[in-house]
Order: sequence, then structure tokens, then C-alpha cells
Amino acid sequence: MELFRTTNIDWLGKKWYFLGFSLIFSVAGLLSILFWHHIPLGVDFKGGTQVRVSFTQPPNEDHIRQAMDRAGVHGAVIQRVSDPSGNAANKVIIALPLSSAMDTAHDQGRQIVESALQANYHDSVPTVEQVDIVGPTAGKALQSQALWATLYSLLGMLVYLWFRFELIYGVAAVVAVFHDTLITVGAFSLTNKELTLTVLAALLTLIGYSMNDTIVVFDRIRENLATSRRDSLHDVVNRSINQTLSRTVISSGLTFLTVMSLFLFGGEVLNGFSFALVIGILIGTYSSIAVAAPMLVAYQDWRAKQGKAAVLPAGKRSKA
Repeated sequence: MELFRTTNIDWLGKKWYFLGFSLIFSVAGLLSILFWHHIPLGVDFKGGTQVRVSFTQPPNEDHIRQAMDRAGVHGAVIQRVSDPSGNAANKVIIALPLSSAMDTAHDQGRQIVESALQANYHDSVPTVEQVDIVGPTAGKALQSQALWATLYSLLGMLVYLWFRFELIYGVAAVVAVFHDTLITVGAFSLTNKELTLTVLAALLTLIGYSMNDTIVVFDRIRENLATSRRDSLHDVVNRSINQTLSRTVISSGLTFLTVMSLFLFGGEVLNGFSFALVIGILIGTYSSIAVAAPMLVAYQDWRAKQGKAAVLPAGKRSKA
């Protein structure tokens, strides 16, 4: 199935518009990370206590927050647990600050929530179902592991693309993925949404998704380089993007509709996960066209100025 058969868009001719778009969102997110909200880490990474509470009637989140404040617990995060089946409609997750997650006070968080709700919440009867505690040491360890997991995934992709194509292909793809990750994390900072382990899973998923989309474009560029040696790289890259545009729109569009549905109807627990997917799918698709591919042409132009070979090789490995 093809949506576009005779597309002839000059993508590289719009590279300065793309650069401006990327700079605006990258810089905005970076400024928020450095000076505003920073990176709002969830309990998984900064430590704290999460208490899941069920109620006999649909809970009022404002009344729960007021009950916690009256008990002297400030800064608690209230998340409604929603389920389309209705099985979990009367449950909330109460995330307490780090001070309640010390190793010597495993039951402190549970006692704080139970006491606050029994004394100050009168809408219905609360019952504590589950308590998850992450100490400060474990939180820092998870931060380090998350960072290394991301770096290792990028390094592995760079090595694979270096072997499969050429080094510049790998560098361009990794830069594009880093661009996607920065904008997605920046969106979390700008909206003050917490980064949790589920959000990290979404980010790693997006790294793979964006890389896959980039490889499709790169593979078509390599094929066209082998059959159109007299054409400039500028023309080959434009033609390759146009030839894969239908596939990109169909696959990314269907994926986007799925994750958008998850974001709109998945409930609070999946909100961060689905939000990362929504932003990441859009930016990942965009970067394959507007970031990764133009880097190949920029590399050619730089080599031409240096008096070196001006055309990227189709690659010895592509002839096998």
C-alpha cells in the first residue's frame, strides 16, 4: 500500500527550517532541565514511598491531598488508578517524600497514610493495599543504571551501523536519537511530569523505534547511491526520503494513533509512559528525515571543502 507515489519534496532545501525547529525545542527543554524544573525524577529514582489505597466510594483527590496536608505531610503526589473495566476505579497511589523511605522506617509511610486518611478523610473508608519503598541508595543506583543502559544502547547501535553501513551513518543516527531523547526528556521537564522506570522503558523503546526508521531511510540511500553514481548526494538523499515517505507515514501514523489512545484512555498510571511514546514517535519520525539524513549531506560538503572524496561510498558491504 502506498499513500504517495510521485512525491518530489525538496527536504534538504528546508534544512534551515528543520534546524530552527529542533533548536527551539531542544534549547527550551535544556533550559528547563538546567534552570527550571530540572529532571523531575519519580520515586523509582529519587527514593520515597508509594502507597496504594482503595476506597469504598470513588475517591476525591483534592480531599485526599487536604487530608495529607492537615496531617503535616506536604508534597505528597496523588495519582488516580483508573481501569477501563472499572475494577480499579476506587484506588489511588499516594507518593510520599524521600524522608519516609529510610531503611529504619519501613512501616512509617503506611502509618502516615493510614493515620492521615482515618483522621481527616471522611468521604469513604480507605484501605491500604500495597506499599512500595525505594531508599535513597537504591534510587541513586537506579539512576546510574538507567544512564548506563541508555549509553550502552546508543553505543551498540553506533557499532552496528558502523559495521552495516559506514561510520558517518552510525554517527548521524546516534545524533538523531540523542536529539529525540533530549526533546522527549525536555518535554517531561517543561510539563513537570515525573520520570519513572516505566518512562525509561518508553525512552529505550523510542530509541529502537527511531533507529529503525532511520535505518530504513539509510538503506534506501545506500541502494540509490549504488545505482545512481552520477547524481549528487543531495538528489539521492531527497529521492530516498520521498521513496520511503509512504512507509514512514503509514507505520508511524498507525503507531501514533495507538499510543495516543493509550495516552487519552490509559489512565494516570500509564500517563507518563504513553506521554513519552506520543512525543517520541513524533520526534523520532521527524528526526529520521530532518536530522539524520541531512547530516550525511553536511558530511559530504565538509569533505569537499577539505579536498577529499565528495561522495559517500555505497559501501563494500552493500555489494555482498
